[in-house]
Amino acid sequence: MDWDTEVLPEQHGRTLVVTGATAGIGYFAAERLAAAGAHVVLAGRSPERLRTAEAAIREQAPDANLSSLLLDLAAPASTAAVVSRLAEYERLDGLLLNGGSMALRAADRTADGLSTLLATHVRANVGLVAGTLPHLERTARRHGGTARIVHTSTSFVDLLRAGVRDVRARSRVGVRAYTRSKAVTEMFAYELDRRLRASSAPVASLVSRPGVGVDARTPRRPGIRDETVPFQRNPYTLWAQGKDAAAWSALRALTDPRAQGGDLYSPSGGVKGPPVRLTPNPLTQSPPPDTMESVWRQLEELAGVRLPTAVPAPA
Repeated sequence: MDWDTEVLPEQHGRTLVVTGATAGIGYFAAERLAAAGAHVVLAGRSPERLRTAEAAIREQAPDANLSSLLLDLAAPASTAAVVSRLAEYERLDGLLLNGGSMALRAADRTADGLSTLLATHVRANVGLVAGTLPHLERTARRHGGTARIVHTSTSFVDLLRAGVRDVRARSRVGVRAYTRSKAVTEMFAYELDRRLRASSAPVASLVSRPGVGVDARTPRRPGIRDETVPFQRNPYTLWAQGKDAAAWSALRALTDPRAQGGDLYSPSGGVKGPPVRLTPNPLTQSPPPDTMESVWRQLEELAGVRLPTAVPAPA
């Protein structure tokens, strides 16, 4: 592994969107991308927190090229509005789909009755991908290279004993519901990449797993990680990393010139460590074709979109 966690490849000229950019992993990913020269679009649901994140990034990278978009991942109308705003940008080189609620109670529902976990980790991202894919393709064809979509998952997926067939299936156990939503995230990511390849689109879909990032090991940033922000205790603190390091896997997937569509990046030690490429879980990377086709149709129905990608030919 020769990836340098301290120095990102040059990003000047690229426009990259980071969801959930006002805290934790999303914030530190945005900070690093801005320091490397990218135009970073911070997406979050709080205007005040977006302003705080911008100020914190500029303190670390005074020449940062930033813009912000209000995005409530639980509200389809908000997702659609962000897609419309992004269409106005001159170019769009990549999406880091990092945001998502950690509301683990079964009773946590959106205004339209959907599980908050499923709405924010799956439905919103399918909508964002469907809406921005044409712009990503145009950017890549016009400027060369390959646009990237990075989907954030979790190593908890490897604990599942069976794959997902029913996207809307409920679970009374919050962690299991979260894990299922991330399993669906991975299924979507890998199938999306297969379809993009089949259509010869210059866009790659990759997966990142952050490991465990804890507040106690996260560097101070005003309004992001300081005395004004509630401290979240974590039993894994002794073995974990800061949220700045937890962003490494996503950053590698988004910026490493050698990364390929369908790749999975995760900390070398599982919980922490420099990002390495792992072999994807067969449950999410290669489910039975009829299962994947069913899940794909469910995702389009869930998000109310059509994903304009070709179906890969049978092996």
